[in-house]
Amino acid sequence: MAELLVVTSKVKEAISKSDMNCSSDTPDALSVVVEGLLKKAVERAKANGRKTVRPEDF
Repeated sequence: MAELLVVTSKVKEAISKSDMNCSSDTPDALSVVVEGLLKKAVERAKANGRKTVRPEDF
């Protein structure tokens, strides 16, 4: 994992609101998912001839 793209404390807080626990590797796994979503959004923006990622690219 290169760089964490999510805030660990916020991930744990969001999960704990559902009365669940968060394993230590959960933020890393979520960061990988976020990275994939970002890459797809960038590709979609490029395919539409833009250099700006917009909400609709997700």
